[in-house]
Amino acid sequence: MPTAIRTTLLPCGEAVPVLGQGTWRMGEGRLPQKEEAAALRLGLDLGLTLIDTAEMYGGGGAEQVVAQAIAGRRDEVFIVSKVLPSNASRAGVVRACERSLRHLGTDRIDLYLLHWRGGVPLAETVEAFEALVKAGKIRHWGVSNFDVDDMEELEALPAGKRVQADQVLYNLGRRGIEFDLVPWCRQRGIALMAYSPVEQGELADDAALAKVAARHDATPAQVALAWTIRHDGVISIPKASRPGHVRENAAAAAISLTPDDLAELDRAFAPPTRRRPLEMI
Repeated sequence: MPTAIRTTLLPCGEAVPVLGQGTWRMGEGRLPQKEEAAALRLGLDLGLTLIDTAEMYGGGGAEQVVAQAIAGRRDEVFIVSKVLPSNASRAGVVRACERSLRHLGTDRIDLYLLHWRGGVPLAETVEAFEALVKAGKIRHWGVSNFDVDDMEELEALPAGKRVQADQVLYNLGRRGIEFDLVPWCRQRGIALMAYSPVEQGELADDAALAKVAARHDATPAQVALAWTIRHDGVISIPKASRPGHVRENAAAAAISLTPDDLAELDRAFAPPTRRRPLEMI
């Protein structure tokens, strides 16, 4: 049986794990796809049953890795994928979704996100999302790399309040969203998904994190992950392609940071005191 990972609720009331698995840079030939798929399957065994991917990742290669990982286990998994803004027209979204479904080897995507804003009006993209929900091809929809202004524009649309999540860059070194986007989403129950929660591995060597980690018999990377999910409503999606790294990520869910830990991390990584432009990578 999978390990129990704490969950958070989406606005629709569905519970999803606060720690999932990312797939950025999978399916690009860096490792054999079967090894990447095996890592994802191990994550499922450890309770990391949310898998995040996108049509852009590896030109569909990452979605194909996910297909291998979930074969025979589809009902265990909450799949998140994303449509490129260049495909965000009414017809383009449908074509992109159907292509992703083929890559994923499934008949449905649990949460389908607009990867970032482009030139297509939001209303048109949302209409396409709603049509896909009605067709049973996606269950829920959301956005990625949206700042407060974008979210307010989205919320004003007829179906805008059905947005489930905003996936953004968030880690100890990228705290700008705490000033405005985090409270805005929390007030409305919209989930935040934190991508690059260890800053592509850079935080794994941080001295301040190492000091806190020593008190928990953990690694700095584990503390960085535990920090992102310290509050309800945030889902962290680290990527791991090696079994040891997958186990390390999963174990981070059990770390409970103390007020002293958090204060020490605030001194090392100061929270924002003013609004900042949304960061992306």
